[in-house]
Amino acid sequence: MFKLRGHHLFCLLGYRGMGYSQEYVENMTLLHQTLRENPKSKIQLVKGPDQLCERYPNSGVYHCQDENIYERDAVILEELGLKIGQILNWEDIEFLIRRHIVPTDIKRVCKSCSWRSYGVCEEGIQDVLDGKGLREVK
Repeated sequence: MFKLRGHHLFCLLGYRGMGYSQEYVENMTLLHQTLRENPKSKIQLVKGPDQLCERYPNSGVYHCQDENIYERDAVILEELGLKIGQILNWEDIEFLIRRHIVPTDIKRVCKSCSWRSYGVCEEGIQDVLDGKGLREVK
C-alpha cells in the first residue's frame, strides 16, 4: 500500500519524468509505473509528508512541510470528497477525478505550484477524463 498526501494525487497525473533530483525521479517513476500498470494498487491518504516526500532532496528548506502545500492537499481532497486516513484503489481515485475535476481546476487548486507552468497536469486530467489513465513515462 502506498501512502500519499492530497496534492500528489494530481502530481501523478502530470508526471512526465521530471523532478527535484535523480533519487526523487526514480521514486516517483516507480510509483507512477506501478499505479499505471496496476490501478487496483491501494493508496492510503495521509496528512503531511508521504512516500514521495521521503525522497525530496535536502536543499535547506523542506518544501514538504510548507503551509501552502498542506492547504493544497486539503483543497484537493475536498474537491474529490476524500478524507485523511481513507484507503482506496488508484482506479477509484481516477473515477473521482472523472466525476469532480476538469483541467481548468489546476489553475485554481494548484495556483502556487512551480510545476503548473508546464501544463502537464491539465493534460493528465484530460487523459483521465478520456479514460486513458496515467501516461507512460519514457
